[in-house]
Amino acid sequence: MARTTAPEASGTTPVKKTATKRAPGKKPTAEQAPAKAPKRTPAKTAARNLAVKPDEKRWTAAELAEVQGELMADRERLRSELNLAEHELHDLMRDAGDGAGNDQADVGSTTFERDHEMSLANNAREMLAQTEHALQRIEDGTFGACEGCGEPIGKMRLMAFPRATLCLSCKQREERR
Repeated sequence: MARTTAPEASGTTPVKKTATKRAPGKKPTAEQAPAKAPKRTPAKTAARNLAVKPDEKRWTAAELAEVQGELMADRERLRSELNLAEHELHDLMRDAGDGAGNDQADVGSTTFERDHEMSLANNAREMLAQTEHALQRIEDGTFGACEGCGEPIGKMRLMAFPRATLCLSCKQREERR
Protein backbone atom coordinates (compact mmCIF):
# COMPACT_ATOMS: atom_id res chain seq x y z
CA MET A 1 0.00 0.00 0.00
CA ALA A 2 1.35 3.35 -0.93
CA ARG A 3 0.47 6.61 0.73
CA THR A 4 0.98 10.08 -0.53
CA THR A 5 1.21 13.12 1.60
CA ALA A 6 -0.12 16.54 0.81
CA PRO A 7 2.39 19.06 -0.51
CA GLU A 8 3.89 21.13 2.21
CA ALA A 9 3.37 24.85 2.35
CA SER A 10 6.90 25.38 1.03
CA GLY A 11 5.85 24.20 -2.41
CA THR A 12 7.79 20.94 -2.64
CA THR A 13 6.42 18.03 -4.58
CA PRO A 14 4.43 15.30 -2.85
CA VAL A 15 6.46 12.51 -1.36
CA LYS A 16 5.37 8.95 -1.97
CA LYS A 17 5.88 6.66 1.03
CA THR A 18 5.64 2.92 0.85
CA ALA A 19 4.84 0.73 3.79
CA THR A 20 7.75 -1.36 4.95
CA LYS A 21 7.05 -5.01 5.46
CA ARG A 22 9.03 -7.18 7.73
CA ALA A 23 9.65 -10.86 7.44
CA PRO A 24 7.45 -13.10 9.58
CA GLY A 25 9.02 -14.02 12.91
CA LYS A 26 11.29 -10.99 13.03
CA LYS A 27 10.89 -8.45 15.77
CA PRO A 28 10.28 -4.84 14.79
CA THR A 29 13.17 -2.45 15.18
CA ALA A 30 13.05 0.40 17.67
CA GLU A 31 11.88 2.73 14.90
CA GLN A 32 9.07 0.42 13.79
CA ALA A 33 7.82 -0.70 17.20
CA PRO A 34 5.44 1.58 19.10
CA ALA A 35 6.70 2.73 22.46
CA LYS A 36 5.24 0.57 25.22
CA ALA A 37 5.03 1.27 28.89
CA PRO A 38 6.99 -1.24 31.00
CA LYS A 39 4.77 -4.19 31.77
CA ARG A 40 4.14 -4.79 35.45
CA THR A 41 4.00 -8.34 36.67
CA PRO A 42 1.16 -9.33 39.00
CA ALA A 43 3.64 -9.76 41.86
CA LYS A 44 4.94 -6.21 41.44
CA THR A 45 1.43 -4.79 41.24
CA ALA A 46 0.26 -6.84 44.22
CA ALA A 47 3.31 -5.86 46.28
CA ARG A 48 2.59 -2.16 45.70
CA ASN A 49 -1.00 -2.42 46.95
CA LEU A 50 -0.52 -4.47 50.13
CA ALA A 51 -1.20 -2.86 53.48
CA VAL A 52 1.80 -1.99 55.65
CA LYS A 53 2.18 -0.14 58.91
CA PRO A 54 3.20 3.53 58.64
CA ASP A 55 6.71 2.84 59.96
CA GLU A 56 7.36 -0.04 57.51
CA LYS A 57 8.57 -0.01 53.93
CA ARG A 58 6.26 -1.25 51.17
CA TRP A 59 6.40 -4.89 50.16
CA THR A 60 8.88 -5.56 47.39
CA ALA A 61 8.13 -8.09 44.68
CA ALA A 62 11.00 -10.25 45.98
CA GLU A 63 9.65 -10.25 49.56
CA LEU A 64 6.16 -11.12 48.38
CA ALA A 65 7.51 -13.84 46.09
CA GLU A 66 9.46 -15.31 49.03
CA VAL A 67 6.36 -15.41 51.24
CA GLN A 68 4.28 -16.82 48.40
CA GLY A 69 6.91 -19.49 47.68
CA GLU A 70 6.97 -20.46 51.35
CA LEU A 71 3.18 -20.74 51.39
CA MET A 72 3.16 -22.85 48.23
CA ALA A 73 5.81 -25.19 49.68
CA ASP A 74 3.74 -25.46 52.89
CA ARG A 75 0.66 -26.24 50.82
CA GLU A 76 2.40 -29.14 49.07
CA ARG A 77 3.87 -30.44 52.35
CA LEU A 78 0.48 -30.26 54.08
CA ARG A 79 -1.25 -32.03 51.19
CA SER A 80 1.22 -34.91 51.42
CA GLU A 81 0.88 -35.03 55.24
CA LEU A 82 -2.90 -35.06 54.91
CA ASN A 83 -2.75 -37.80 52.31
CA LEU A 84 -0.47 -39.90 54.55
CA ALA A 85 -2.64 -39.32 57.64
CA GLU A 86 -5.78 -40.31 55.72
CA HIS A 87 -4.12 -43.53 54.51
CA GLU A 88 -3.00 -44.34 58.06
CA LEU A 89 -6.48 -43.62 59.35
CA HIS A 90 -8.01 -45.80 56.65
CA ASP A 91 -5.68 -48.67 57.62
CA LEU A 92 -6.53 -48.27 61.32
CA MET A 93 -10.27 -48.25 60.57
CA ARG A 94 -9.92 -51.35 58.42
CA ASP A 95 -7.95 -53.18 61.13
CA ALA A 96 -10.37 -52.07 63.87
CA GLY A 97 -12.93 -54.58 62.61
CA ASP A 98 -10.66 -57.46 63.57
CA GLY A 99 -11.59 -57.47 67.24
CA ALA A 100 -11.32 -61.21 67.77
CA GLY A 101 -8.51 -62.08 70.13
CA ASN A 102 -7.72 -58.50 71.15
CA ASP A 103 -7.64 -57.74 74.84
CA GLN A 104 -8.62 -54.40 76.34
CA ALA A 105 -5.07 -53.01 76.13
CA ASP A 106 -4.90 -53.71 72.37
CA VAL A 107 -8.29 -52.13 71.78
CA GLY A 108 -7.27 -49.10 73.84
CA SER A 109 -3.99 -48.78 71.95
CA THR A 110 -5.77 -49.00 68.58
CA THR A 111 -8.31 -46.40 69.68
CA PHE A 112 -5.51 -44.09 70.81
CA GLU A 113 -3.69 -44.48 67.48
CA ARG A 114 -6.90 -43.82 65.53
CA ASP A 115 -7.66 -40.69 67.58
CA HIS A 116 -4.08 -39.51 67.11
CA GLU A 117 -4.27 -39.98 63.32
CA MET A 118 -7.64 -38.20 63.23
CA SER A 119 -6.13 -35.30 65.15
CA LEU A 120 -3.16 -35.11 62.76
CA ALA A 121 -5.47 -35.20 59.73
CA ASN A 122 -7.70 -32.47 61.16
CA ASN A 123 -4.68 -30.31 62.03
CA ALA A 124 -3.22 -30.73 58.53
CA ARG A 125 -6.62 -29.95 56.99
CA GLU A 126 -6.92 -26.75 59.05
CA MET A 127 -3.37 -25.62 58.25
CA LEU A 128 -3.96 -26.34 54.55
CA ALA A 129 -7.12 -24.22 54.62
CA GLN A 130 -5.22 -21.36 56.30
CA THR A 131 -2.40 -21.62 53.77
CA GLU A 132 -4.78 -21.57 50.82
CA HIS A 133 -6.60 -18.61 52.37
CA ALA A 134 -3.29 -16.71 52.67
CA LEU A 135 -2.46 -17.46 49.02
CA GLN A 136 -5.92 -16.27 48.01
CA ARG A 137 -5.43 -13.05 50.00
CA ILE A 138 -2.19 -12.42 48.10
CA GLU A 139 -4.05 -12.88 44.82
CA ASP A 140 -6.90 -10.62 45.98
CA GLY A 141 -4.55 -7.92 47.23
CA THR A 142 -5.95 -8.12 50.78
CA PHE A 143 -2.84 -9.81 52.23
CA GLY A 144 -1.50 -7.67 55.05
CA ALA A 145 -4.83 -6.18 56.14
CA CYS A 146 -6.40 -7.40 59.39
CA GLU A 147 -9.68 -9.24 58.84
CA GLY A 148 -10.92 -7.91 62.17
CA CYS A 149 -10.30 -4.19 62.01
CA GLY A 150 -8.87 -3.59 58.53
CA GLU A 151 -5.63 -2.09 59.84
CA PRO A 152 -2.24 -3.40 58.60
CA ILE A 153 -1.10 -6.61 60.29
CA GLY A 154 2.58 -5.80 60.07
CA LYS A 155 5.10 -6.90 57.51
CA MET A 156 7.46 -8.57 60.00
CA ARG A 157 4.60 -10.54 61.57
CA LEU A 158 3.52 -11.77 58.13
CA MET A 159 7.05 -12.71 57.15
CA ALA A 160 7.33 -14.78 60.35
CA PHE A 161 3.79 -16.23 60.12
CA PRO A 162 2.33 -15.67 56.64
CA ARG A 163 -1.00 -17.30 57.53
CA ALA A 164 -1.83 -14.53 60.01
CA THR A 165 -5.18 -12.87 59.30
CA LEU A 166 -5.42 -10.65 62.39
CA CYS A 167 -3.25 -7.84 63.67
CA LEU A 168 -1.62 -8.29 67.05
CA SER A 169 -4.27 -6.40 69.03
CA CYS A 170 -7.19 -8.26 67.37
CA LYS A 171 -5.42 -11.60 67.93
CA GLN A 172 -4.87 -10.79 71.62
CA ARG A 173 -8.52 -9.78 71.95
CA GLU A 174 -9.60 -13.05 70.32
CA GLU A 175 -7.43 -15.14 72.65
CA ARG A 176 -8.82 -13.43 75.77
CA ARG A 177 -12.35 -14.56 74.95
